Amino acid sequence: MTDDVTPTDAETACFEAGIKFGSLYHQFAGTPISPASADSLARAIEDSIENQPHCTAVTVDVREEELEEALTEASAEYTELTGRFLEVEIVVDYEGCEVVTRMEMEDGYPLMRLESVGGRE
Repeated sequence: MTDDVTPTDAETACFEAGIKFGSLYHQFAGTPISPASADSLARAIEDSIENQPHCTAVTVDVREEELEEALTEASAEYTELTGRFLEVEIVVDYEGCEVVTRMEMEDGYPLMRLESVGGRE
């Protein structure tokens, strides 16, 4: 076994960002969404995730074209929220280390990734 090493502030900030994305995705996946509710749901997601520690900003955009396309194939006037309908940016600040993360569709998958880490030791 190796000696325990205390995580850096940058590593902790990245971990915190991952927690925010896990919470966002798994808390809201399956929520009914329609074009009429898309904007209010996006704002509710932002407000909810921004409540978490060290989270300084959340931006949620609904991919309206994809939502409309899904509804043309649906038998109802709404569908379930999945990552394919969202573009998200989350900013975390931990002890002066700012982490910017993003979720966007890539090759048919809602990929979550680290965009930048600022203020590293």
